[in-house]
Amino acid sequence: MIITKKLVTAQKRTSHTARLFGLNFPMRLEPVVYTITDRIAEDYLGGFWDFWELSNGGFYVSPRSDKYFNVCCDNGYDGAMSANALGITVCLNAYSNLSFGTESQFTHTCAQQYHWLRDYALDHDEARAIFRAVD
Repeated sequence: MIITKKLVTAQKRTSHTARLFGLNFPMRLEPVVYTITDRIAEDYLGGFWDFWELSNGGFYVSPRSDKYFNVCCDNGYDGAMSANALGITVCLNAYSNLSFGTESQFTHTCAQQYHWLRDYALDHDEARAIFRAVD
C-alpha cells in the first residue's frame, strides 16, 4: 500500500495536533523537534514549519524551505538532505526519544507515530539518507 502525505492547513493545525497529542504537542514534542534540528543541522536558522498528515495515520513536521541542509548526527552520518527529509529525520528521532517516557498514553502515541512515519519514510526519495541519519 502506498502511503501519501497531505498538508495540514493553517486553520486545522491546532485541532489536528490536539487530536493526536493533546497539550503534549506544544509542550513536549515540538520543543524536542526543534532542539534536535538545531543540534544536527547547523545551517538551520529557524523559520516556518509545515505539518503533514499521512494516509496511514502518521504525522510529521518539516521546515518550509527549498534548500538542502547539512546534517551531521552523533552516529556518524554527515550529508545533505532536503527540508522534508530533515523533518522526517528529526520527527523519527523525537518520536523514538519520547516513546521511552513514563506517561503511557503519550509514549504509546509516539511509538505508534514512529512506526507510521517509518513506514512512509521507507518509500521516500531520500530514504537512504534518512535511515543512515536515524540508525
